[in-house]
Amino acid sequence: MLLELSITDFAIIEHLDIEFQSGMTVLTGETGAGKSIIIDAVGLLVGGRGSHDLIRTGAKKSVIQGNFILHDDNPTYSVLDKLGIDHSDGNVIIEREIFANGRNSCRVNGIMINIATLKRIGETMVDIQGQNEHQELMRPEKHIQLLDDFADDQLRAIMAKYQQEYDEFVKLRDLNEKKHENEKEWAQRVDMLKFQIKEIEAADLHENEDTDLVSERDHLTNFQRIHDSLVNSYEGINGEQTGSLDSIGSAMSAMQDIEDLDPQYKQISDDLSGAFFTLQDVASQISDQLSNLEFDQDRLDQVEQRLNTIYQLKHKYGDSVSQILDYLRKIKGELNEMSGNTAAHDDLEAQLTEIKLSLVEHAKKISQIRRKVSKKLEKAVHKQLADLYMDKAIFEVRIRQNTSLNRLGADHVEFYIQTNPGEKMLPLVKSASGGELSRIMLALKTMFAKAAGVTSIIFDEVDTGVSGRVAQAIGNKIYTISTKSQVLCITHLPQVAAMSDHHYFIEKKVHDDRTTTTITELTAAQSVSEISRMLSGTAITKLTKEHAGELLRLADEEKKKISV
Repeated sequence: MLLELSITDFAIIEHLDIEFQSGMTVLTGETGAGKSIIIDAVGLLVGGRGSHDLIRTGAKKSVIQGNFILHDDNPTYSVLDKLGIDHSDGNVIIEREIFANGRNSCRVNGIMINIATLKRIGETMVDIQGQNEHQELMRPEKHIQLLDDFADDQLRAIMAKYQQEYDEFVKLRDLNEKKHENEKEWAQRVDMLKFQIKEIEAADLHENEDTDLVSERDHLTNFQRIHDSLVNSYEGINGEQTGSLDSIGSAMSAMQDIEDLDPQYKQISDDLSGAFFTLQDVASQISDQLSNLEFDQDRLDQVEQRLNTIYQLKHKYGDSVSQILDYLRKIKGELNEMSGNTAAHDDLEAQLTEIKLSLVEHAKKISQIRRKVSKKLEKAVHKQLADLYMDKAIFEVRIRQNTSLNRLGADHVEFYIQTNPGEKMLPLVKSASGGELSRIMLALKTMFAKAAGVTSIIFDEVDTGVSGRVAQAIGNKIYTISTKSQVLCITHLPQVAAMSDHHYFIEKKVHDDRTTTTITELTAAQSVSEISRMLSGTAITKLTKEHAGELLRLADEEKKKISV
């Protein structure tokens, strides 16, 4: 659920800090007070479109922050895991900044992300139903997804397998089309890749091999220089004619004779001893190097030849052995794709035929499941519509076969409805009024609220265009949804407001010639006054307060029935 919301310098809001609770929360107030602005802020927080025009006049940026706390099985966590975003404390903190230059900054738990990723996260947490959101029902292409949302795990499992196969089919189909566009170029490319792979593999390269060979070549080509330097060094230290070791040994013995007479003599004697033994070690190391030193012309020729081979490959495929090997891996992958080896077949056409047959079989099973699910959906919608005083309406899910497969199978799904007895069954897009669409949307949302997995559902004046007993029925449905998920609801209907668990009043004020929005959580007594205003308009009388109190009492009785 959305636990905390902070809005700064957004539209007419200077700063608001709001704490929300579970259950059903309503936001009421005069038209233009800023109710929808708060919902717009939540929308931006979960990936909605933002514009610098939304920044409060005179401010440099708008800042919106939200703290969400989720159930352990919430799908948001799997999305965060894939993105490498920590959520070990169970909180998801989202921050979005919109700057005057149009730049947007988005962070989730302190990690910066782009807007597309924010939307991907947000759609698993918040479902916003605006005044015109029922227009989704007016788009037949959305009906198939609504039907699938109502299905059980059996459809989801086979659909996941089908879509995985379909994605592979599209990939192979595109490859096949590309291949047929120019068979000659395709064949030439395959031949070239095979030649390059053979040439690089024949060299049997190893990481950092060129560096090691260069070092070995330098030693071999400088053999005489190394030999002469070692000999001269050894003669200088330990030679019979010019050796320094004997001279230092004599000096060391001389100083040892007097080292007990003065601390400074002792220090000199110790330094001479150290130098003597160090030179002895150095002379021994030089002698070992000379003993092991030998010149191998054959090995030098081999090294030069190997380096020449590597140089030729570098000229063609990369500036280093590492780049050449990376290029080898890349062209092997390309050749595998072009040869159709991704499914362990040599014939791309055969693979396409095989996978298409499998897709057709899966699509048939998906269609069979959908037809069974459609009957259950029709029955459930009828029950919900009866609660919303559309008991005479007939809702029907019609499924027909497409001529080709797509990522959702082979079905075309469209909702039909007969709103009044004696009328023809017509597509939903041609028959339902705005108020009827709102009720149909609520009927569907009531059934899908728990399955959708979102932590918060927001209704922005979805009750527009209804009144009386229908308004009460809508309030009941929204409350029913709130028993499964947190609900935030903007309403102008007192019947809906009375059903709330928490009531916030949004008010617009002018201070120092600047307009700003405030929000207040109402006490029980304040809620009575606000519902009285909603009932009567401007004048609040004793009678309207009594009416509001009665409405709240009746709402409590309805809530108890729903909660049972």
